[in-house]
Amino acid sequence: MQKDRDADLPEQVMWEGRFITAKTRGRWEYVGRARGIRAAAIIALDDDADGTRHVILVSQYRVPLGRFSLEIPAGLIGDDAGNEGEDALTAAARELEEETGYRASTLEMLGEFYSSPGMVSECFILLKATGLEQVGEGGGTEGENITVHRVALRDLARFVAEWRRAGHAVDVRIAMLLTPGYLGED
Repeated sequence: MQKDRDADLPEQVMWEGRFITAKTRGRWEYVGRARGIRAAAIIALDDDADGTRHVILVSQYRVPLGRFSLEIPAGLIGDDAGNEGEDALTAAARELEEETGYRASTLEMLGEFYSSPGMVSECFILLKATGLEQVGEGGGTEGENITVHRVALRDLARFVAEWRRAGHAVDVRIAMLLTPGYLGED
């Protein structure tokens, strides 16, 4: 494979905020997380006694989109002062409970992924959470106003279609859940 012609040019920081940094490298313009912060994204699966499998999703208003967005629970790793060395499993457990009110007995790392590599250098660690126990209401931290959705996997395509018809956004990570066989489901 051949690298892009601008790959070895120096990276220039054009602007840096608390959480993101705008950069250029040759003809490329992109953003990344400040201070090397990464994200943890969680596919949280909950089973009923009859074997019906559900996925726990969240929605909240996203200012960059100008509308509500349906997402899997996610959050930043090591973004708080004093927690710079936080690991992905710890962050995922914290974010899952804060956003959804669920605690997982098992968190499995599925790998590192990039959502829009042509314009964002941010990566996220994808995790699968199982053995869920509801321990709270969820909703996120103050001001996040997160709504929790527990959706049967067999009804997910319909749920997402209704969400779209209502004019809301859908995070790209939801597509993984709509892919037959991704979770080993029938």
